[in-house]
Amino acid sequence: MTLSTYAKHAPWTDRRGNVSGLRLGVFLLLLLPAARIFYDLLFGPVFPEPYEQALHQSGDWAVRFLLLTLAVTPLRRIFCWNRIAGVRRMIGVSVLFYALLHLSLYAASEHWNLVKVASEIVLRFYLTIGFVALAALAVLGSTSFDSMIRRLGRNWQKLHSLVYPITALGLFHFFLQSKSDVTQATLMAGLFVLLMIYRLAVKAGFNLANPLVLAACAGLGVAGAAGIEYAWYALATGIPADRVFQANFDIATVIRPAVWVGITGLGVSAAALLQSLTGSVSMKLGLRRV
Repeated sequence: MTLSTYAKHAPWTDRRGNVSGLRLGVFLLLLLPAARIFYDLLFGPVFPEPYEQALHQSGDWAVRFLLLTLAVTPLRRIFCWNRIAGVRRMIGVSVLFYALLHLSLYAASEHWNLVKVASEIVLRFYLTIGFVALAALAVLGSTSFDSMIRRLGRNWQKLHSLVYPITALGLFHFFLQSKSDVTQATLMAGLFVLLMIYRLAVKAGFNLANPLVLAACAGLGVAGAAGIEYAWYALATGIPADRVFQANFDIATVIRPAVWVGITGLGVSAAALLQSLTGSVSMKLGLRRV
């Protein structure tokens, strides 16, 4: 592949080979967490377990970018922003990159003893769950190219619908390795529930650009996040689940993940309302000028 051909197919170019500001900006933002991880490993303070922090960070970013991938379609529907669909593949590939980095850092923490790494994956349930999710991500990543999309045809969409159970497995792995403090895992799970509710609303025939529909989805997302957190503490820990659930109503002390999910959902609803009002005002001004 020549340099000019590569430039036309670079992640920051559109289908015509021109540099896209949106794609370039997203590409750089996707690289920032990895740059920070490697910088801390090379120049940061030395810890007794030097790879532990980087290991957790890479896994966290893999989950975050996975949720961002799932958010592309709802955001496109809500704000009629079709250009955002062009960066979905790039974000999806970054998920695979951070998941592979996560596995590589785990192998590094085991001094690259691959036999031990493999045995740990087999013997430890939370590692097995994570590896299955990674293997499935690798399948999706290997079929994300235009040639594979054409070859698979209608089966491509069916194959890539596996992203939903993959996300569920990734979140389950997140909960299992978080142990007693599942704040971040609950937040990610709550956002995943919210994104799934958006999709169910569309299938049920609701207009996702309607701020009232979005507000209702936010309420259901809060209930889902609080329910997941309650179930985890009730079934998997010895911590009183009732007290954790009641903490959701005491925002003066700390804002719980379910509340953050509600803030996110209502923020999207408010943004949709603002867009609707702005569009109405612009339309009225245009009619007056005519």
